[in-house]
Amino acid sequence: MKGVCFNVKKLLKGRSALSAFAVLLILIGTISGMSLILTGNVAMGISIVITGLGLGSFLLAIASRSQLLIPLLALNLLVFFNIGASLFIAPAVPELSHLGGFRFFSMETMVNHLGHTVLSGNLYNVLQRTTELVVLAIGMTFVTSASKGQDISVGAAAAVAGSVFVRVVLANEFSMQYMILAFLASCLVAVAFGAFNGTLVAVFKVQPMIATLILFTTGRAIAYWINGGATPTVNNNQWLDSFSRFIPGVPIHTPIITALVCGAIIVLVLKFTNLGLYTQSVGINEKSARLNGINPVKVKLLTFMILGLCVAIAAVTSVGRIGLINHQTILLGVEMDAILAVAIGGNALSGGKFKLAGSVIGAYVIQGLTETLYTMMVSSTVIQAYKAVAVILLVILGSPVVKEKIGRWRSVILAKKEPPLPESG
Repeated sequence: MKGVCFNVKKLLKGRSALSAFAVLLILIGTISGMSLILTGNVAMGISIVITGLGLGSFLLAIASRSQLLIPLLALNLLVFFNIGASLFIAPAVPELSHLGGFRFFSMETMVNHLGHTVLSGNLYNVLQRTTELVVLAIGMTFVTSASKGQDISVGAAAAVAGSVFVRVVLANEFSMQYMILAFLASCLVAVAFGAFNGTLVAVFKVQPMIATLILFTTGRAIAYWINGGATPTVNNNQWLDSFSRFIPGVPIHTPIITALVCGAIIVLVLKFTNLGLYTQSVGINEKSARLNGINPVKVKLLTFMILGLCVAIAAVTSVGRIGLINHQTILLGVEMDAILAVAIGGNALSGGKFKLAGSVIGAYVIQGLTETLYTMMVSSTVIQAYKAVAVILLVILGSPVVKEKIGRWRSVILAKKEPPLPESG
């Protein structure tokens, strides 16, 4: 018994030391980086701040055995790769010399076409271009947790929701009232599609990917019919510009604010309701959840409707960003990115427990990886292949067989490290 107590104390002491070192690393990185930023070396300073925060958070996740371990590892790998590319690849390869000077971490101010001072730079572009994926990853996390599957129709549903939004806007005058009406109409349509998918999954017990394959196949055709085969534009709309681009006098893109607001709302909902508990309970064991008074049908249906609301927000943001609706290209391939964000976030694609913060980090990692590959002159087609490989690896690592073997190896390692129990008497 004394040996066991000694081992537990030693383990706790080791975790405390690791946590203290992690906090120290965060402080050193932040102070060093901020000093460089104040002296004018903005890109290098930001890279040091992110490195300190990333490494420190990763060590804290190890110490606490947090589910955020996988997304933080992916984030650190991305940061280290871009630092290495700036230090070693750029000087050695003339075609990639633009990677030097820590360009991936650049952030600066500029005057836009409206005469307003706004933020810009590679790192800032990653933040503001990830809004649609962040919002969709949040909704996809709920669906994955409750239904043990994924919705592959979010891109097609976004095409329909975006088309409805543009149709309502163009049918009326450009005013705030009609903009709100158009947004509500797109939300209603997207939530209705979510309810349709949820009914197939929850009531008729259809596999999520098969159920959502219907809308995946027909959604963009419906959008084509709504648009009359055209690609209508909604440029020069100050209200849409404020929602999807800039609010006058605010240097931050509105999509970044949208992502923050959506995240804050979801956090409050999870804090003051039982949505998270019910969703995870249904995903872990549906029969047990039913015996405890939870209605799995209602929970699954609600998660798909939440995803539908997220689809509408992403669709309107995307339409406002580009100023038109193209049913063929709007959020094309976003399904894979949303699923990959959930997987990178450390959430099992087979459902159950989830961590929304992990999915959000996963979304930024994916966009960061995409921007990195573009700067490396990799074509968009090849980028999709890289993402497909990542999905395969994450699915294999998250499979029950691999988890069981990892658990056995951990038990063997811990058994070898434990000190022998002292003889009694």
